[in-house]
Amino acid sequence: MEKRLLPANIVEQVKGVFKEMEGKVTALFFKTDRRCDYCKTGEQLLKELAEINEKLSYEVHDIDSERARQFEIEVAPSIILLTADGDDKGVRFLGIPAGHEFGTLLQNIVSFSKGAKPDLSEESLKKIGAIDSPVDIKVFVTTTCPYCPKAVLMAHNIAMANKNIKAYMVEANEFEELSKKYGVSSVPQIVINDKVTFVGAYPEGQFVEQVLNAL
Repeated sequence: MEKRLLPANIVEQVKGVFKEMEGKVTALFFKTDRRCDYCKTGEQLLKELAEINEKLSYEVHDIDSERARQFEIEVAPSIILLTADGDDKGVRFLGIPAGHEFGTLLQNIVSFSKGAKPDLSEESLKKIGAIDSPVDIKVFVTTTCPYCPKAVLMAHNIAMANKNIKAYMVEANEFEELSKKYGVSSVPQIVINDKVTFVGAYPEGQFVEQVLNAL
């Protein structure tokens, strides 16, 4: 019998969260057979979550596949969520959303089941809606960082508000080369379009201004 990742008490909590789900959600999981310490864990996590609620399903793809090219995924493990209509809202997880980020994944799944509507103020939606060029937001996190989920959820909500924006949770310890490239020393570290970098879970207004600064 395979060893399960989620203990019984966590499964009960997830059931409670997933009660709020309205429509179907598909999680795309990208893995590789090349050196990947966390690919098996990521696939197992989605399998166990999908068993909790039938509204969640998942697909497994290789990062060398056509599906990976379609979504511009180059590293594994990665997770992308799609709405019931198959809409990609630019929400990405690079690495396993474990520890504090597990809650972020659950919140996003529930949000996607309701059409992935951004939880932002009217003013922010107006500013973000006007962006007409590609924006790439990377939020470097660790699973033990209590402030990181707020930054990831903010970035993901901003991505949901405009099809030109992609927002990535990046698990800093799993992707050491990326962390080194961007000089990550404390988290959450946010990098927008490789131009603007800041550390900390900024409030909505400030975060949106940083996105606009990166254009």
